[in-house]
This record gives sequence, structure tokens and C-alpha cells, in this order.
Amino acid sequence: MPVPALPRLGLGCAPLANLYRAITDEEAEATVAAAFEAGRPLTYLDTAPHYGLGRSEERLGRALAGRDRASYVLSTKVGRRLRDLGPGELPDGQGFADVPDRARVWDFTADGIRATLEGSLERLGVDAVDIVYLHDVENHLPDVYATGFPALADLRDQGMVKAIGFGMNHSDVLARLVADLDVDVVLCAGRWTLLERTAYDDLLPVCERRGTKVVVGGVYNSGLLADPKPGAHYDYAAAPQELLDRALRMAAVCGEFGVPLRAAALRYPFAHPSVVSAVVGAANPDEVRDNTAMFHHDIPDAMWHALVERGLLDKDVPLPLAATLPAGE
Repeated sequence: MPVPALPRLGLGCAPLANLYRAITDEEAEATVAAAFEAGRPLTYLDTAPHYGLGRSEERLGRALAGRDRASYVLSTKVGRRLRDLGPGELPDGQGFADVPDRARVWDFTADGIRATLEGSLERLGVDAVDIVYLHDVENHLPDVYATGFPALADLRDQGMVKAIGFGMNHSDVLARLVADLDVDVVLCAGRWTLLERTAYDDLLPVCERRGTKVVVGGVYNSGLLADPKPGAHYDYAAAPQELLDRALRMAAVCGEFGVPLRAAALRYPFAHPSVVSAVVGAANPDEVRDNTAMFHHDIPDAMWHALVERGLLDKDVPLPLAATLPAGE
């Protein structure tokens, strides 16, 4: 099946699961509502069982209840199956606060893949999702090749999902998987950004050759490109001084053209023709509205050329010039 048509900007639903800090059920529901109410709505929603041990899917399911299923595109992930905790066990949040009493289990068996998807459907309150990604599988490739991907491909063949692929932040592994397997779409986080070109060198050429669609995540590189300041995070850790200085110089150049750095970071990945969507997390309605405003901010071509001229973007990378983007972007 072809990859469903995706809005250029989607909502990443990890923050709905108390990523780093707890939010209320009401805040989560209001965040999803804001995505649908935006001037150009964010009707692609990406979640996973890993996010808050199922809490993201549960909250998203409640927020989607009663909405026309045809009005949005939904993706989730497999590879980590959830189970209830046994006696004496404690939940491992892995960055998520106030998580349910569950545990994650790596499971790439055919039964495990199906059970994981069925659990997601129950939490989401839907009969089907549009896209299923195998999630963070870089350390489990033999199992992925032997059983995980074939099981997911069977679900695609049976019409249970429309498109399948992989989601992770290791672009080299994604490139290998796209080259070897019949992958519809990948979600690549943090490797094709204003600060990181790794995916341009390994993954994107393979995707373009194979016709595989690319969704980008992590466009702010864990926060550095959202608000470059001492203590900002890059790739889930404190940003090295060299990268902080580069981000600050980028922000200064963007500012000369009246463009926030966040707007440039959101627009930049679309310079490559294989990129079809960007998913950005939000934990409240204001963040949704800000992401939408940043994505649609007017950016003059001269700004991109200035970043190249001042050595802040490599000369060989493509630029998201107005003439290269779809109408209305």
C-alpha cells in the first residue's frame, strides 16, 4: 500500500506521556485538541507503547474519541511489548514521570509483534493505525531480519496497516534497513537538522533511490535549536560548547532576517525531496500553536544563502528555497 498522505507538520506524542515532567490528563487532551484546531491542523499524530509505558497511547486515545477516523493519520511502534509488573517489581520510566505499573519487553516474534499492535489499538481506541514503525531496533538486527520485519510485512499484506518502516536516531542503521528491505517510510530523529547532516550522507540517498518516504523528528536536536543557551541539551545530553556557539551564530544570522531559529530548524529538513513530514512534540496548547506559527513563518531565500556564506551550513547541502517547496509551504 502507498504511504498515506501526511501533513507536513505532525504532533509527536511523547510529551503527552509525562516526558521529563508530569502533565495532567486535561493538559494532554487540550494539546491534542489544539493540534486539530490550528489554522493548518497537525493531523498526523505519532505515538508508541514506549512513551510512558502506554500512557501516551491511552491519553491520545481519549483525546481522539469521537473524532472522524478519516480526519487524521496515526502511527505507533512495535518491538517493545508491554506487560504488567510482577510482585516486587518497580516500573522503569526511562525519562517518563509517573508511569503505570508496566514493563517493556523486547519482542520481535510474530506473535509478539501482533500482540504489541493489538495492545496499542486497544489503548488508542481505534480499529487500525496507518503506519507502524519498528522502534529503536539498532541493537536487535538479527531478530528484526529473522522475524520482526517479516511479521510486520505480513500485517501490511493482510491490510491491518497501510505502511511500515523503522523509527530511530541511527541514520546509518536506517540506511542499511532501507537498502535491504521493502520499507515504506522511516522516522529519523535528530540526524537531518541545521546542526546534523549524517542522514544526508547515509540515509537520504538510499531513500531517494528506493522511493522510501522520510519523516523527520528531533528537528531541535533535543532543545539546542529551540533555545540555544548554556545548559541547553543536544542529543539528550548537555550541548558541547562548540555546538552551542554554532547554534548561537545561526540564531544571530536568522535574526538579521527576522526569522526565529525555531522556524529555520523546522523548515530546513524539507530541503530534501524524500522528507514528507516533521513531527514535533508538544506538552500544551501554546507549544502546538508556537510550532505551527514557526513552521509557517516566512523565510527569505537570502537567509539560507547567508548561513552558507558564513560557514554555518555546508556548501554541498540542499537548501529549502521557496521555489523548491510545495505550494503553500
